[in-house]
Amino acid sequence: MRAAWAAIDLEALSNNVALIKAEAAGRKVLAVLKANAYGHGLTRIAQELEQADALGVARLEEAFELRSAGISRPIVLLEGFFADDQLPMLAASNIQPVIHHEWQGKAVLAATDLPAPLHVWLKVDTGMHRLGLEPSKAQAWYQALTDSANVAASPILMSHFACADEPEHPQNTYQIEQFKQLVDEIKPTATSMANSGALFARLGQEHDWVRPGLAMYGISPFLTHAPTLSPRIHKLKPVMTLCADVISTRDVKAGESVGYGSAWTSQRDTRIGIVSIGYGDGYPRLAPEGTPVWIAGKRYPLVARVAMDMVTVDLGPDSKMEPGETAQLWGADLPVEEIAAHVGTVPYELLCNVARRVNLCYEGSDK
Repeated sequence: MRAAWAAIDLEALSNNVALIKAEAAGRKVLAVLKANAYGHGLTRIAQELEQADALGVARLEEAFELRSAGISRPIVLLEGFFADDQLPMLAASNIQPVIHHEWQGKAVLAATDLPAPLHVWLKVDTGMHRLGLEPSKAQAWYQALTDSANVAASPILMSHFACADEPEHPQNTYQIEQFKQLVDEIKPTATSMANSGALFARLGQEHDWVRPGLAMYGISPFLTHAPTLSPRIHKLKPVMTLCADVISTRDVKAGESVGYGSAWTSQRDTRIGIVSIGYGDGYPRLAPEGTPVWIAGKRYPLVARVAMDMVTVDLGPDSKMEPGETAQLWGADLPVEEIAAHVGTVPYELLCNVARRVNLCYEGSDK
């Protein structure tokens, strides 16, 4: 028997990347690998992404981990650099920062010790109001960076949708129009706006780069399935299947309580199974009673409190199950989107919270 592990299906990853490439229809692909490749293992996933034109991470440490593993493709630092003294390291390692604030732009222009010019991306705020330059300042900064000897080529102009997971939200139209105005004014050599949601909702299709994240791992980013979505979204396959074994079973009688706080009391004579996974492995502590768990081809409801290392499922009064069966917490037979809905969160959080002690088992590749 085993404690928690995650089976990572690399054939599913390849399938998803192929669908993304087909949907991108010739546009370049920046594959997003931040947060340990959404819990799937940063370096191993990067090694599989030979079709990607560049890789995107959030933190400098992630970029250096990829370089240390021999990954040579361009890496885009999506939050940009955090301190001026990081710029020489970025230039030396072909790590491309996103410039989203004036202080970063000033630092690039003022740098005097770069071993090579930087490739940079310039982010503008078209309505998300999180990161990005004010649109009124974008043209001046684009020109300043283009003219600087510290910059290797004109920046790639980018923005980010606030509501791409809701394709019919009016904010999408507003942001597309705002970005189009900037593109018409600046006339950049390359542009990027579409994340996973925008790509499959076919929003902003005229831009040069797409930035898939969640879809690459086989998860739909959409809250609702609007009729305008690409049919390819339904062909995505989940890459991660989170598993753990049933390590104990026992019979409990009606009126007996189980787990911390005696929070669940059985209303009938039944058999329960104890599964070797808990919030210490990243399974959500607040998963409510009734959250499904897949065991031996059948769904069973979660009961009692999620503990650090264990969860409890109600196997039913007629169950003859013994220890040794494998439980699936989400994955190929149990969509992570469904678990997220039970918990009241999003699939991103569940995937990213998979703990480092969970062994990642890669399947379906010769590498």
